[in-house]
Amino acid sequence: MTVIVDAHQHFWVFGTYQTSWMEVPPYAGDAVLKPIRRSFQPDDLWPELTAVGVGATITVEAADGLEENEALLTHARAHPWIAGVVGWVPLERPEEAARILETLGSERKFVGVRHLVNVEPDPDWILRKNVIEGLQVVASYGLVFDYVGILARHLEHVPSLAKRIPDLRIVIDHLGKPPIASREFEPWRTLLARAAQAQNVYAKLSGFDAGGGDRSSSAALVPYVNHALELFGPERLMFGSDWPVAVIRGGYSKIWQDMQTVLAGLSQDERDRVMGGTAIDVYRPPISIS
Repeated sequence: MTVIVDAHQHFWVFGTYQTSWMEVPPYAGDAVLKPIRRSFQPDDLWPELTAVGVGATITVEAADGLEENEALLTHARAHPWIAGVVGWVPLERPEEAARILETLGSERKFVGVRHLVNVEPDPDWILRKNVIEGLQVVASYGLVFDYVGILARHLEHVPSLAKRIPDLRIVIDHLGKPPIASREFEPWRTLLARAAQAQNVYAKLSGFDAGGGDRSSSAALVPYVNHALELFGPERLMFGSDWPVAVIRGGYSKIWQDMQTVLAGLSQDERDRVMGGTAIDVYRPPISIS
């Protein structure tokens, strides 16, 4: 059986640069975030993982800054179950990004890069010439790019990125933020379909905002996940808890159980892909496939 991998979780020390994203639009002043306005570290996550049988995680940067790379790698060195780190480099400065990635070359657990596109004031930031050059650098090192967007405009740019940099493995975080709470589908449905046409694009079943926290129902997720399965297939989809943000959505165990319910109609092999196999194939962390 494939190792079960949580492909999207974070760590942070509250009040530091790691939680600076909470203080800018659209998150600043959001009362919903109150339960996660504290620190979350590996010792907090490990009991959650063991309770449901997750064997490994991919930890993802929570803030744009070089400090994040060493902070997450330090955790990964100390905890074997942290299989991979998605860190940060200054994509808008390609030469500097290349120098940084060169120094990280010996860190086998450094598997990808992310930038908080979701808090950039310019929704077209990702298409800037120097940023594209930075992403080409990421591709040249064989690393993954995690693409986090909250606007339709963000999702709209994925096909262009995939075409311009065909050797870059692009992972859409949180399935491009489908409007589950409002029970709407467009333009998300159409934009995700366009993104999925590129074979170097993958997506995470993570970070779903179904509304109502622990009162939300897994049934609300079904049409959105089914759409993603039709587009990507289990081979290009992966589970992620988005912990500790999961705390405001009912907690780790609820996120886990909801995903098991939603995927119940898949074969065992298909569930194994979503629950670990895809993440291992895409991020290529230094762990055994089975």
